[in-house]
Amino acid sequence: MNNEPDDLLIHGESSISIPELNRPRVVIIGGGFGGIELAKNLIHKDIQVVMFDRYNYHTFQPLLYQVATAGLDPSAIAGPLRKIFEGKKGFFFRLGRVKNINPEKNTIETSIGDLSYDFLVIACGTKTNYFGNDKLAQLVFPMKQLPQALDLRTHILQNIEKALLVKDRDEQQSLIDFVVVGGGPTGVEVAGALGELKLHVLPNDHPELDFRQMDIHLIEGTGRLLNGMSEQAGAKAYDYLKDFGVNVWLNTTVKDYDGREVTLSNGKKILSRTVVWAAGVTGSLIDGLSKDCIVRGNRIKVDESNKVVGYENIFALGDIAAMISDETPNGHPQVAPVAMQQGHLLAKNLRNLILKRKKEFKGFKYHDKGSMATVGRNRAVVDLPFIKFQGFFAWFVWLFVHLMSIVGFRNRIMILLSWIWNYFTYDRATRLILKPFAREKNTES
Repeated sequence: MNNEPDDLLIHGESSISIPELNRPRVVIIGGGFGGIELAKNLIHKDIQVVMFDRYNYHTFQPLLYQVATAGLDPSAIAGPLRKIFEGKKGFFFRLGRVKNINPEKNTIETSIGDLSYDFLVIACGTKTNYFGNDKLAQLVFPMKQLPQALDLRTHILQNIEKALLVKDRDEQQSLIDFVVVGGGPTGVEVAGALGELKLHVLPNDHPELDFRQMDIHLIEGTGRLLNGMSEQAGAKAYDYLKDFGVNVWLNTTVKDYDGREVTLSNGKKILSRTVVWAAGVTGSLIDGLSKDCIVRGNRIKVDESNKVVGYENIFALGDIAAMISDETPNGHPQVAPVAMQQGHLLAKNLRNLILKRKKEFKGFKYHDKGSMATVGRNRAVVDLPFIKFQGFFAWFVWLFVHLMSIVGFRNRIMILLSWIWNYFTYDRATRLILKPFAREKNTES
């Protein structure tokens, strides 16, 4: 329980048990990288910070694929939001979904009630983009949330077990073959992890099956992999995937999928019960804002201080925000460092404004520290502003950077120990079917 004093009410009665204090209230929608960085730097004795998220934990999304392929326990990449802000007075977390924003009344409507705000920050990120294909949304496996990664892990393990019992050759093949759609970092890393399972793990678990017959397909609609990185990185990732026996299809898209057979734009048909969708994202919009501030990709247009265009006290940051300028005509890349840097600066600007230190907001300028992707053991590609490199050293750098980016010391230790165990034993310790997976209607939003 938070021991906040019962001061003078300035917001009116709240229906979701947030104490009404004589201080400005900043409401943050989303407990991702940007929202956490904002809240950490915004908390002050004269500011009330309220965070909403539909999950009570923060997920380190870059490692979701390792949970999905049995490399890490889910608790290793997730940390309770309340734990992150433990002991921080003036901070309140509420588990719920924000359904509507009412700018005229400075209120939000949530699944647990309505709440007023003085400043609102939208940091709810993105959701999977199926490009209008509702049929695909019901049949493929996205990789945006922890429950989705767990569903994929269970599905993979269940299908391997089913393959032991199937006599029909095509049916068995459909159970052990995989299609990954999207040649960005997520798609490349998923395909590489599946390749490691094929070579080092599954043959030991299931000697009755011939995993030399297991096919992994990576589908990319453009002419190269890792489009956000250098051509050198994309070419090397292609070579690494070929080493794992992954079939890489460039300039190819998925035209249809019925749950068993994938039809590609080049006319090829692939039998597979498992299609992992990493082909793109779209903004996770909340109703209530003017359509004039919504731009390509369902992102919210903001000025250089992350203020939503057309509003004085509403801000957006991270993946959902589009800061469009001559330097960034499509907005900044939708990656964690952008969200964290924007959150850090916005916190400083809001503190200065609320505490009457300074009224002028400092504009945001992204400091790109580089990008990287791993393609299995000892294989990674790293693009830094001053150098580009690949191979074992790049893989080591990838390990270090991701380990240091994890929220929480306990999580870092868990991941480090898992990685050491996996490296020396060629084993994946979390091959558990804890709850049978059955396909349900996709409710991602």
